[in-house]
Amino acid sequence: MAKLMTNSFRYIQFAIVNQFYMLASENGIDFEAILHACRYNYPRMTGMPGPGFAAGPCLVKDTMQLAAYNQNQFILGHAAMLINEGLPLHIVKLAKKEYDLSKITAGILGMAFKGNIDDKRDSLSYKLKKILTLECARVLCTDPYVHDDELVPLEKVLCEADIIFLGAPHTVYKEVNIPHDKVVYDVWGFFK
Repeated sequence: MAKLMTNSFRYIQFAIVNQFYMLASENGIDFEAILHACRYNYPRMTGMPGPGFAAGPCLVKDTMQLAAYNQNQFILGHAAMLINEGLPLHIVKLAKKEYDLSKITAGILGMAFKGNIDDKRDSLSYKLKKILTLECARVLCTDPYVHDDELVPLEKVLCEADIIFLGAPHTVYKEVNIPHDKVVYDVWGFFK
């Protein structure tokens, strides 16, 4: 029970921040500035996570198990699932407001469920890929750690994609020189 509660608590924390991110980004407000203001000189908020894909084999699974254990009476857990699982669609909706995606090649950097690992289980980057495949002319994906025959080299994504989405914030991407003519959607605030 402790594992279920711990993972559910963390998943709910991510959902809170992701909901705040969605509210801000939907209204054109700089969420990074808000997050900085929340954390600045306020010790109770220093542990507030940043936005990003909350995924992997444990967080959502343990939240669902806790809900099932309580006869599906876990409203916070259900809300967290809707928010976290809805983040990839939210990002695509933001891009659609600005661009005609049907004529665009999208690129995704990072397909693992979090940065600096090779585990793609329950990765929301793959959900993002599915959504973009329905919306875009073409979708190219890359990851330095994940083994997947459909992935292409980083250079191909950087060269051919019109829009780049950061799926997993791998540290190696800090060294990547993204061309200035590329639009980047970075929910993580990684490139700032």
